[in-house]
Formats: sequence, structure tokens, C-alpha cells
Amino acid sequence: MTLFCRSRRFFARSLLLLLAASAPGQVMVQIGLNFTGTTYLQNDSQSPPPDPNGAIGPTRFMEFVNGSVAVYNRTNGASVMRRSDLIWWANAGLNTSAIQVSDPRVIYDPLSQRWFASQVDFDPNATDPTAEANDFLLAVSTSSDPGGAWKAFMFQADPDNGHFADFPTLGVDSNAVYLSGDFYMPGQISVGPGLVSIPKADLVAATPVITNRTWYGVMAIADRGEILQPATCFDGSESGDILAMGDVGTTSDWYSNIVCSVVQDAGTANPTLSAPVRLPVAPYQVPDNAVLGVPQFMVSQPDGTTMLQANDPRLAAKVFAVGGVLYAVHNTELNGRMAIQWYRIRTADHALLEQGTIADPNLDLFFPCIAANQYGAIMICCNGSSLSSFVSSYAYAGVTVNGQTTFGNAILLQSGSVSYHDLNDIYGQLLDTPTPSRWGDYNTLSVDAADPTQFWCITMYPSGLDTSGLDVGIWSTQITQLITATPPQLAIVPAGTNVVVSWPLFASGYQLWSATNLAPPVTWSSVSQLPATNGLVFSVTLPQTSGQNFYRLKK
Repeated sequence: MTLFCRSRRFFARSLLLLLAASAPGQVMVQIGLNFTGTTYLQNDSQSPPPDPNGAIGPTRFMEFVNGSVAVYNRTNGASVMRRSDLIWWANAGLNTSAIQVSDPRVIYDPLSQRWFASQVDFDPNATDPTAEANDFLLAVSTSSDPGGAWKAFMFQADPDNGHFADFPTLGVDSNAVYLSGDFYMPGQISVGPGLVSIPKADLVAATPVITNRTWYGVMAIADRGEILQPATCFDGSESGDILAMGDVGTTSDWYSNIVCSVVQDAGTANPTLSAPVRLPVAPYQVPDNAVLGVPQFMVSQPDGTTMLQANDPRLAAKVFAVGGVLYAVHNTELNGRMAIQWYRIRTADHALLEQGTIADPNLDLFFPCIAANQYGAIMICCNGSSLSSFVSSYAYAGVTVNGQTTFGNAILLQSGSVSYHDLNDIYGQLLDTPTPSRWGDYNTLSVDAADPTQFWCITMYPSGLDTSGLDVGIWSTQITQLITATPPQLAIVPAGTNVVVSWPLFASGYQLWSATNLAPPVTWSSVSQLPATNGLVFSVTLPQTSGQNFYRLKK
């Protein structure tokens, strides 16, 4: 089939059909670069889990994991810079001699052409880190090259009560940069989420400052939900949206809401946080596993163990916004296996547009991340494992057509090679005390601003065993470029005495044709005007006529 659009004088409408290269509701995916990044016990990384995080920029992919910062050439995957995270922060201007850092996040912002990165610190000698106040660490690059200079800031996470910030999150939009954390009292007692916003203009100024940052305090889980994820948006279609799950599970019950909040006037020195709104969603569940007596996900591996901890239904990866829609994803349970629950939420009124579940009859799917582009393509990446499959990395590509989203089958990105057990798990086995291995705590997706048909993800997989001692599992990160082709929408709008027919830039191989009616036999003629390029679209300006015209794209 081809894609048609009809115009008549003083009237314009567009009708979406699908390209012949793609069946309805599908998106075609090609794997581009696919290479290994950092490996445990190598490259300065000594931490399980690595918390794999990264983003694509104009010329580089930046990887940020616990213990290591690396920059790769985006055309061939060659490593062009690598530092330990503590040295990297020191180079950015912080004194890191007495601290350790954890939970990395990094985002490339095409609007300012800058990078933003964050972590939290902790006292490596403390028997209970939550007994002491800790800090947010935030850095901004001075250019679009993540291997260049950065300016870093450190400030107390909870300046009111000195609570300890864990599991920090990071979001960026046209107005501000947002940091959040899950706060604890001594004894690892959860007290609720906290939030900071900083005007982005202050951070990208010639001399970056954080003096106008706003601290909204530690808030009650009952009001704001658990694990705040500030939305990342680059097209200006939203600003200040914060999503959280109503509950990530203290029991193996069903839960059924998302909490929405908005930082209003986020780019000013006096922003405010809106009242929370609870959005009802289809129920999600935390499976109750007997290990440690705490409800949590435990996934299977080929050696028969279920001692791989995969967290809970929190929004572990960033919330992504494009075209006035928020995209979010988390884990749930379905038919006794871990599955993925995803959402599309309208930013204007926080209405639930769609939600769905991705499940596999054989695999547990865990640590999902999500991103979308303006062409309707959606990508979800995750890990999966079973009693017959080592933990591996997968992608699911979807497309939204006429408000309905459909995902295709799993795409294997990288196969694991062993059943994974970290040092705590192995010691637990020796002492006959169940101690689950840590995995994750998240995977990450980003959209290529230079070509939004490309998604880049960073995941982790078990790559081997450290045979020098107790056969401790070795993890590695995998960095994958996913190139999509989605059904483009041919649009037509009036412009004075003309009409403008436009289509996405990724459909560059197609020619615009026209016909005056669709009664067989149809006579199509190629449109002679050469298309102009405007941003990410081709467009042709044509005179309006008294009769009707139909347009289509054809190779």
C-alpha cells in the first residue's frame, strides 16, 4: 500500500495508510552498532550491580556505570575516554577523597547541546549509610562533547532533616533539570521521596550556578507515590511532569494507580509543585517471594536458582515525553512470570491514553526502559531469563497508529553466557543463608537527536566467571544502536492560497504523487516540485484548486 492524503479548496485532511514495507501496526528494526562497554573487575568497575546508564550525542555515546565513565565513538564504538567515576568527578571540580558514589544517571540535551550527569555519595566506612546525610552530585558539560570539560556541583540532598537519599533519578526538559531521591532514616527506614529543580538556563550559562535551585522537601509516599521520575522532554511539549507509582509493594497485593505531579514555572527562581493527581491504571502486582521474607522479584536461571534479585514495580528507568505524551514502564507479574507494563499518558490533563503488557511464555522480563520518537515508534529494552536461558538483553519495538500501539516480537541484542551469582550470593550459599544476587538496577534508552529513527540502549548481561576465586559472576554492559522505520504520516495543511504537503525526513526514498480521483483506473502523476527540508520533515507547497486532489508517497 501507499500513503494518501486528499485536499480541496478551503478544506484539508490527512488519511494515514501504511507503507508496503511494513505490515499494519509494526515497526521495522535494524541493529546497527552492537558492542560491549564496561566489564566487571575491569575498566575501574568493581561494583555489582553496575546501574547501566548512558546516552547518545552528536558524535559520542557516553556510558556511566558504578565505578566507571566511558565515552565511545558513535560511528565505530571505539573507546575514546575512560575514567573511574571518582576521578571523573574530581576532574569536574569536586573533592571526592573521602566519599564513594553510586547510582549514575546521564542525559544529553539537544536543546542546550549539553550533557547532564548525576549520582549520590555515601560514606564507605559507615556501618549504616542511612544514619548520615549525603549529597546529590550534579554535573553539566561545557560543550556537546562528553569527553571534554564538565562543571560539577555537590549539595546536601535533604537540607531540612539530613535524611539519606537513595536511588536518585534525573530529568531534563526545556526549562529545568530535576533530581529526586528515595529518602531514609537511620536503620534504613523509608520516609518518602524528595525533589529538587534547577533552572536549566543557570546551568548552561557561561558560569554555571545552582543558587536558584528549589528543594520541595521530603514528601509522604501516601501523597506523592514511590520513586519520583521527572520526565525528560526535548520537543517542548511538556515541562515539569513527575510520575511515580502509587505503591511499589510492601505486600504481594495488587496496586492500581500512578501519581502525577507538575513543577510549575520550573525555569524561574520561584517554581511551585502542583497537588498530586492519582491516575487509575490496570492493576499491577508484586510477587511474594519467600527469600528474605520480603515481596520482591526473583528470576530463574539455567542452573536452577531463583536467586537473582530484580527489584520491584518502581519506574526504575526515566520517563520519556514527546508530542505531549508521557511514556513510562515498569515490571509486574503475569501468569507467574515477570512481565512489563507500559503506559502512554497525555501531559495536558494526565489522562491515560493507553497501557499494555508485554510478556513471554518462557522468560522472566525485567528492568525495562522506554523511549519514543515523534514518528510514533516506541522502543522498550530489558533483560530476560529462564530455566533454559541465561540472562540476556532484548528489545521490543512498537508503533502507535491512530492512537493504538502494537509491539512486535522480542529482538535479541546480546546473549548471556553463564548463570550469574555475585559475591554476597556465593557467601550466602557457603553459610546456608539465602542472599540474592543483585542485578540492574536499571537499563537505559535514549533517542538520537540527530536522527530520531535511531534508539540507543545500554543493558547488562552475564559474560563469564571470575575463576580466580569463588566463580563470582562477571557482568558486562552492551551498547546497541536500533534503527527503526515506522509508517510515516503524510500531512496537508492550508497556507493562504496554497496547501503544504509534508512527510517525515526518514521517508527520503519516496516520491510525492497526485491524482484527482480514486475511481479505477486511477491516474497518478508525480509532483514535479522538489521538496524543501524543514527540520525533520520534507514539504512541498502547492496551489489550492477548486476540485479535490489525492496525494501519495511511492518509491
